[in-house]
Formats: sequence, structure tokens, C-alpha cells
Amino acid sequence: MSITAVVFDIGRVLLEWEPERFYDRLIGEPRRTALFKEVDLHGANLDVDRGHPFRETIYGLADKHPDWAEEIRHWHDSWIKMASPEIPHSVRLLRALKAKGVPVYALTNFGAETFVIAQTHYPFLREFDQAFVSAHLRCIKPDAEIYAQLEQGTGRRPDELLFTDDRPENITAAAVRGWKTHLFDQPETWAARLVAEGLLTEEEAQ
Repeated sequence: MSITAVVFDIGRVLLEWEPERFYDRLIGEPRRTALFKEVDLHGANLDVDRGHPFRETIYGLADKHPDWAEEIRHWHDSWIKMASPEIPHSVRLLRALKAKGVPVYALTNFGAETFVIAQTHYPFLREFDQAFVSAHLRCIKPDAEIYAQLEQGTGRRPDELLFTDDRPENITAAAVRGWKTHLFDQPETWAARLVAEGLLTEEEAQ
């Protein structure tokens, strides 16, 4: 069956997401390396993505690591600086698909509160036909359940969907279900894939 809808991940596909880069600028690379070695910030972020409360999770982690408390709280207080800037070419591709009448969905590991923050700063995140957010669904990629939720919520067959994500394990989990997939590395190769699939012309994919 031909592709009838396109599914976007958000972090590192539509928005840059580089916490290490933020902390390098804030406290320098050596201290950042020590912080991330001692404190599981990415693990706490996954808890937020699973639906745990944002401030309580991050500030609770800070309380457990008083030597790093100020730095840890930045994950909450300065979160939007880590989720920036947008990736302009990817946003243009999303909008080009919408303009062609191709349904566009989000499938993303994101916290409930952080998704609202992101939508406030980046209005294009409100332009999806449907957004499947891990915190709302209480499951995260690459768990099979979150892919099933999208199939059920959209009424799409797996082989109708083209999905792009920057993480190989998330792509693999989708491919196992029969989704068509694209491992995102840069907007230009994603644009070329959309052209190759006949979803956009070369001019539309610029």
C-alpha cells in the first residue's frame, strides 16, 4: 500500500535537543562530564517522558545530589534553552506536507508540561493532525504499545505510515510493525526521501 501519512519525531528532528551542549556553555565541559557521570539526568528526563511531574522529578533529583543541586535544577528552569533552536528545513517539510494534504502526526517522547512549553515557544508544534505524546499515553518509544496507540488513534495501517526518528532503536521498533522508516540524520536526506516517495516535489522539499 502507498504511504498515506507521515510521522515525525520531534527532538533532533524538528527541534535541536542537546543538553550536553547547554551544560558545556553553562559550567564548562569538564564539570558537565562529571555531572552527567554522577547524576542520571537523562534517566530523570525519561521519567518525565513517562508522565512523571516535571518540576517534582527534577527538583527531587537535585535534593538527592546537593553538591549539584543548582546545576540539576537548570534542567527544569532552563529547559527551553536545551530544546532549541528549531530546525528550519524540517519545519518547512512538515508544512509542505500539510499544504499537499498529507496527514502529519507526531510520535514523541515528551513530558506533559514540557510539551506545552515547547508548543508555546514553537507554534508549529500545534500544526500536527494528531500528536501522540508519551507522557499522555504513559508509554515511551521504543515500546510497542506507543506505536500501536498511533495506529489505533489514526486508523492507519502500518504500511501506510512513513516515520522519521533520529534513534535507531525507535526506527527498528516501527519497522518490525511494518511501518516504512527513515533514520533522520539531517533535513536534506529526509527531504530527498519524501521526494523519492512521491510525497513532495524537489521544489516543495527545499
